[in-house]
Amino acid sequence: MSTERQRVGERARIHAALGDPARLAIVDALSLGDASPGEIAHDLALPTNLVAHHVKVLAAAGLVERTRSEADRRRTYLRLRPETLGLLAGPRLPDADRVVFVCTHNSARSQLAAALWADRTHRPAASAGTHPAPRVHPRAVRVARRHGLRLNPAGPAHVADVVTDQDLVIAVCDNAHEDLTGAVRPRLHWSVPDPVRAGTDAAFEAAYADLAGRIERLAPPGPPAPPVRPA
Repeated sequence: MSTERQRVGERARIHAALGDPARLAIVDALSLGDASPGEIAHDLALPTNLVAHHVKVLAAAGLVERTRSEADRRRTYLRLRPETLGLLAGPRLPDADRVVFVCTHNSARSQLAAALWADRTHRPAASAGTHPAPRVHPRAVRVARRHGLRLNPAGPAHVADVVTDQDLVIAVCDNAHEDLTGAVRPRLHWSVPDPVRAGTDAAFEAAYADLAGRIERLAPPGPPAPPVRPA
């Protein structure tokens, strides 16, 4: 079994363990601090034998562990294992030197996506089109300005002039995803509706929101901000 399939199996077991409301309540309580099984039973108004059962399931899934009190060795405390909860996060985008976002005309969606990626991650990004337009759409420029983004001043470009073998290519429109079947092939596809077809500010805002949501969920975090030195 591949490593990725094993990880999916682990996540499934954790989700199954959390699928009971009482067990989820126990995990919520332990996220704030350690507690004995008796304290959990009291705080959640659950029978002690039921708490023992739920703790056994959570421990088998690697979500909680038992420790002995240093004061009274007969007392057991339960501790949450946050590293196990961390496994619930879905897969992140593959690592790459640069991300290139591609749409048909490279006049709106791919331009906004590249600007968003650079702004959120502080990592290299570019954009390209399968049939580049003469210029970036004015509404894309306006929506970028409204959100404090800086678009590439070079304007639209063709995929053949932008993409390299080291790039992670993401198609942000259906046409580009379906057209690119040769040497340049998208690794990922985001089906973002074309705002140019609607031609309204609302459509461009919707495209921006769609792209921003995807990037904020999936992109790696940028480097920490430098510390502020006292004056």
